Amino acid sequence: MNAAELEIALHRRDAESYHVDLRFHLPASDADVRPAARELEPLRLDRAALLAAADPVAHGRELAQRLFTDAKIADPFDKVRAIAASHDAPLRIRLFIGPSAPELHNLRWETLLDPAADPATETPLLTNENIVFSRYLSSLDWRPVRLRPQRDLTALVVIANPSNIAKWNMAAVNVEQELETARTGLGDIPCTELAEPGRATLDNMMLHLRAEPDILYIVAHGALRESEPVLYLEDGESGKTKPIRGSELVTRLRELPVRPRLIVLASCQSAGLGSSDLTAHDEGALAALGPQLAEAGVPAVLAMQGNISMETVRQFMPVFFTELRRDGQIDRALAAARSRVRERPDWWMPVLYMRLKSGRIWYVPGFGDDRQGLKQWPALLNAIQRKKCTPILGPGIGDNLLGSRREIASRWAETYAFPLEPHQREDLPQVAQFVDVIQQRFQLESELENHLRREVWQKFGAALTPAMEAAPLQELLSAAGALYRSQSEPTIYQLLAQLDLPIYITTSPDNLLFDALAAQGKKPIYEFCRWNTEGEQLPLLYDEGHDDPPSAQRPLIYHLFGHLSAPETLVLTEDNYFDYLIGVTSNNDLIPSEVRRALSDTGLLFLGFRLDDWDFRVLFRSIVQREGGNRRSRYPHIAAQINPEEERILEPAGARQYLEARFQHTHVSIFWGSVEDFQSELLERLH
Repeated sequence: MNAAELEIALHRRDAESYHVDLRFHLPASDADVRPAARELEPLRLDRAALLAAADPVAHGRELAQRLFTDAKIADPFDKVRAIAASHDAPLRIRLFIGPSAPELHNLRWETLLDPAADPATETPLLTNENIVFSRYLSSLDWRPVRLRPQRDLTALVVIANPSNIAKWNMAAVNVEQELETARTGLGDIPCTELAEPGRATLDNMMLHLRAEPDILYIVAHGALRESEPVLYLEDGESGKTKPIRGSELVTRLRELPVRPRLIVLASCQSAGLGSSDLTAHDEGALAALGPQLAEAGVPAVLAMQGNISMETVRQFMPVFFTELRRDGQIDRALAAARSRVRERPDWWMPVLYMRLKSGRIWYVPGFGDDRQGLKQWPALLNAIQRKKCTPILGPGIGDNLLGSRREIASRWAETYAFPLEPHQREDLPQVAQFVDVIQQRFQLESELENHLRREVWQKFGAALTPAMEAAPLQELLSAAGALYRSQSEPTIYQLLAQLDLPIYITTSPDNLLFDALAAQGKKPIYEFCRWNTEGEQLPLLYDEGHDDPPSAQRPLIYHLFGHLSAPETLVLTEDNYFDYLIGVTSNNDLIPSEVRRALSDTGLLFLGFRLDDWDFRVLFRSIVQREGGNRRSRYPHIAAQINPEEERILEPAGARQYLEARFQHTHVSIFWGSVEDFQSELLERLH
């Protein structure tokens, strides 16, 4: 969504006032504008008076008067709004409530009146789709939010209706009607339902969350107990009420390797009363739980900040999910749903907490635009059919089997007390450099082997014989690769093996591609780059002067960054990358002539890289500095790259534009999506 953006940050100044910090971004500019905070007047709020104002109009009037009294806030707001309108773009407002001011979450910011409207009309600011609004929260969780393609979205629906809920002075839940509301809203998104008596337990919910659904939709009574939100779930044994403190739920969610991208905390509808204006009474517990979940690392939380009527919920939810399925923009979907219920007296109660700057929870894989895709696919298919395509495989090609490099880096950073910035704890070259300095190279190589063994046993241990535990690493990986390829869906290794190409280049040090080629009846050979003095002393595995040239039946796999059979050749640390780059650019003969020719006289297909990571930057620089640039321009070159990630990159949309511009002159087209996305589309087009 190409929007003008305004971020309003509030931080406690003293007992009665708050610092205000503004930052705005215009749709026609890559630059952010941030007025000096010292120029802004402190925001003074009488929270007691605001909370006492039961009338949402009065609440919104007071908030607007306080917030927009300072012209240094009102003027930028009017300017950004006008520019957004001139570009026919929406205005995205993110309200960042800092950790020093959690009490501000109790205020009903969604009721803000429009400062530009006629005061006599008292028009709400946030009831149209031209302005999208969310409460933006930071998180101590440094794991990035990895988006999924739209077609893979799944949901888990949990509806708690304890058999003895009356003991807590709450009415029974109309489970069938709540299920119907959830199903209607989710539409064609596949969902698992925990709605039968005794199934809506915390343990059962956490078990199903390990399947990594994108959306968790919870319908449960809630209450505030000693100022802490409590959800009333079920006891699996008896189906009776089991109160779950919000802190316990947050702790359990923190322990998950992957959390839902969106949690919806829906208010309960009581059974049998038949009133369209029946309201849920949760004392604001669901809304109070929202910031805790967001701060725990959940990307987006939709909750209700009051006793909302069930009629409003029934109108709101289907619109919200219908709009969400359109483009994955949570804040825009909320704006559309809120517009739908704007005539309801409780239209303001749905509240969105986010840690997503882009507001998106999924992406559409493909090239930058349809025209580019139409141009690139025929050229790529022709290059493959004529054996003029060379796949270059990055470390991410084996993530599903061997775990990601970021997981390795995070584990090593924790084990060896990595002292640098938290966001660098996922940068494997930096962390490996630290381990190498502190523990020496042999320990680094041992840690890599231990990681690979651990990943294999976690994923395939049940299918491996006990004797494999003591098997050499290469043998263990080959056994795991065979199990991986035996799964119902074809793997990327099998697809590559079926392309019948003469040369494959890889930065991965394993033999997984070798084994996949052999399983297709081919007789592959492999060689690795001798970029350091240790590698130069090892005997050649492929001698281009005496061996037959590579062919479709006898393909060559060339390992640029070393091989597990020779750990001293592995490119792991920052120093290794620099030494590799110096070596291959200063000594042209380090790489066999057949491989050099493939790099300059075929179309290059980069798979399993992230374009901003060390692996790709070093590799790509070593390629473009070689001779043959004119010949390379004759062929299509494709790089499959997952969308820039939330949290890891400050401005994902800007990062995407930067990467597209950066590689434009190199004739590399970027396919935005994962290796699996690219594989699926390539398979469709090949057949």
